Amino acid sequence: MENYMKLELSAISENEGFARSAVAAFALGLNPSMSELSDIKTAVSEAVTNCIVHAYKGEKSLQNKIIIECGIEKSEKAGKLHICVIDFGCGIENVDEAMQPFYTTSSPSERAGMGFTIMQAFTSDFTIESVKGEGTKISMTKIIEETGKEESNA
Repeated sequence: MENYMKLELSAISENEGFARSAVAAFALGLNPSMSELSDIKTAVSEAVTNCIVHAYKGEKSLQNKIIIECGIEKSEKAGKLHICVIDFGCGIENVDEAMQPFYTTSSPSERAGMGFTIMQAFTSDFTIESVKGEGTKISMTKIIEETGKEESNA
């Protein structure tokens, strides 16, 4: 890794915007396009919202925390932004089931799913590790293409 960041914050909805902005600001070291930056912000937003809504069931407590770790790798042709979003909540009993679009632990009328398919769509690599009763770790990688590559292919 060429650069690393770790952020710990309370699992409350007020911190979702801060989390996505902090990760986006960190990613600027890779010179992402606006589209790539938007993808990163969307994926982080979904991951943090999951922690708040599903892992901690929306319970506001300073004991409920989210840890976000990011790392940057650079090569000649592209860069990689690695993002881990970790909670210490209830965990996921069946990850395969949770990966299905529109699956939710909340009332279906309140939510449109856990957002894993969205995170997967907006990142280059995506994995979930979860232990029931201990928490969940979402790992995402976003490849940032070489600056100017899009313009030269037009």
